[in-house]
Amino acid sequence: MGRWSRLLADEFLKWLCVSSGARWLDVCCGSGVVTEAIAEFCSPASIVGIDASPAQIAFARMHRTHSGIAFELSDATAVPFPDASFDAAVCGLGLNYISEPARALQEMQRVTRSGGTIAAYVWDYAQGVRFLRDFWDAAIAVDPEARDFDQGRRFPMCSPDGLRTLFQVIEVKEVKLSALQIVTRFASFDEYWAPLLSGQGSAPNYLASRDAQIRAAVRDRLQASLPTDAQGSIEMPARAWAIRARRA
Repeated sequence: MGRWSRLLADEFLKWLCVSSGARWLDVCCGSGVVTEAIAEFCSPASIVGIDASPAQIAFARMHRTHSGIAFELSDATAVPFPDASFDAAVCGLGLNYISEPARALQEMQRVTRSGGTIAAYVWDYAQGVRFLRDFWDAAIAVDPEARDFDQGRRFPMCSPDGLRTLFQVIEVKEVKLSALQIVTRFASFDEYWAPLLSGQGSAPNYLASRDAQIRAAVRDRLQASLPTDAQGSIEMPARAWAIRARRA
């Protein structure tokens, strides 16, 4: 999934259109992909990225060294900053992994100034992420137990209605939603399949939990069904849902 994060971050920031000179908070910053995109695209006054993973924060500090960026180890549900500290608080591809997403949004509201921007985006796991949706459809056809791993079932908030409902817990106005569209390309089926054997993420974790026979059956079904051109490359659309609002 990570290889597509920067493409989505760029599309998100173009749509968000926050003025230059803003103070930013990047919640669940992970390795700092969105934080770096803000630094390069938005001319911020400052950016703070927070994440609960020491390993992610260590990586971000080592690799995202733009001026004005700071990374802090922090739980998204207990942000260590005073009220109204930021002009924009965002969360890219992380809101559905927070144990209490409503509480995290309340913290984002608290630390954002009145009139500031609160925004997030999530993968459309149920319908819009073709390279992942095709995987789960193939896996479920082979092994019905795969349904329990499918993010489309696990994360109902990753939809327009789910995001609207979630944002109702905070005091905001001018709520807007948009689809973020990118194209994912793989040079070959092997390039598509290899990351699924990494053991990192929902689909790789699922495959790691299955025996060799099931893994082979899923692989064969996918290889026969994915849209492959004459050169063996695979190209599929992918969609995320973005939401933004103004702090009341």
